[in-house]
Amino acid sequence: MSFIISTGMFMSYLFEPDFGVVDLENSEVHALGSLDTAVTLTTPDDIGVLTAEIVFFEPTIRNEIVFLAGDTVTYGEVADKLEAAFGRPFKRSVWTVPFLMDEVANDPKNMMRKYRAAFAIGRGVSWPKAGTFNDRQGIPVTDVAALIASDLPGAQQDK
Repeated sequence: MSFIISTGMFMSYLFEPDFGVVDLENSEVHALGSLDTAVTLTTPDDIGVLTAEIVFFEPTIRNEIVFLAGDTVTYGEVADKLEAAFGRPFKRSVWTVPFLMDEVANDPKNMMRKYRAAFAIGRGVSWPKAGTFNDRQGIPVTDVAALIASDLPGAQQDK
């Protein structure tokens, strides 16, 4: 059995301070490439559950790329979801591809800078959630709004 599972970015990684995209302390989102650049995000827990489902799926999946998605959002939408959850405005700024490529050139061993540049370019890092394995099989997954509500201190949870 051989297949590739495409998950996008670990959803929690988007909110890691070292990654620099979401700055909760300063209420800011640094969009990679543009505010309209999309990124597909999936939680590690969902990846584990979905991988088990894929391995035992009938008929057996062979020789294909299996796409998963907890959510596919633009960086502008991430800022909107943060504003809704925290009840305060989030400043939006853009880290352009040339800016990020300059950062990589100035520090070529820094993997964080390489990841930011790759996600800013946007090729192969997002796909519609509709049509993914989890969508076709009706398997519930965590979306960005749910992760914000459950994992980020200070977010308002829906009652």
